[in-house]
Amino acid sequence: MSGPRARRQRAGLLFVAPAVLLVLGMFVLPVIVTAVMSFYDWSLLGQRTFVGLANYDRLLGDTSWWHSLGFTTLYTAIVTAALLVVGFALATAVRHRRRGVGLLRTAFVLPVVIGFATASYLTLWLMDDRIGVVPDLLRRLGVVDGSVSVFSHFPSALTVVVVLVVWKTVGLTMLLLMSGMQAISKDFYEAAQVDGASRARTFFSITLPLLRPTVAMVLVLTVIGSYLAFDQFFILTQGGPDNSTIPVVYLIYRAGFIDFNLGYSAAMSIGLMVILLILTTVQLVVLRSREDQ
Repeated sequence: MSGPRARRQRAGLLFVAPAVLLVLGMFVLPVIVTAVMSFYDWSLLGQRTFVGLANYDRLLGDTSWWHSLGFTTLYTAIVTAALLVVGFALATAVRHRRRGVGLLRTAFVLPVVIGFATASYLTLWLMDDRIGVVPDLLRRLGVVDGSVSVFSHFPSALTVVVVLVVWKTVGLTMLLLMSGMQAISKDFYEAAQVDGASRARTFFSITLPLLRPTVAMVLVLTVIGSYLAFDQFFILTQGGPDNSTIPVVYLIYRAGFIDFNLGYSAAMSIGLMVILLILTTVQLVVLRSREDQ
């Protein structure tokens, strides 16, 4: 008996070994290296010097870090709310099979496969004051008179980035929510219809509660993705105007590859990872506590 069992155990270990090695090589090892780097004054081209917790002490008093974290949190809140609202609307519209729904689903999902860099450069071209389609259209309609510089003002710059992100990623949110809706048994809706429940009452009493695990997954993915935003700000706003649109990852990039301070950049990376772990844990704990009630 021990022989076959041992062979099955070895086969199981060999089966999971590639996944374990991938996780160790792509996540665990980089996190360890980054954590070690955060304890050094480590220039990109110079010698490293052990400084202990000095980088973290500097981080706590760095106003640029806190301003960037505040902006990233604001951006995350806006994008998350917009994705949930638009995603729910689209998922509700295409959840049932009927003529033309397949085409709509494809159209909504297509932007997901476009890279953020490509989408950002496309948006930059559309918004260009000299050759862009949008400024020319606004002038022709008489909405504006003269030059249109959307990235020179914080509200308009943030709005353009949020619209781009929602257009680019809402297809995935729609797919997840639609899959969750289709997994709900029709018996619940038939019972609600017999009881005379309205569509709004059915949504808030049946659809939304039963979609809680799916919504939690969407929230976790959206929050993590928003806090790690980089391409769209690097290409579209470059941190402007007046450094008002600098997300945390952009700040980490500048510290490491512009200021050549790898140790401080690593400390900011660890700080961001801790924040994401806390936010993810809170979301999962809140979901579990609500399900247990």
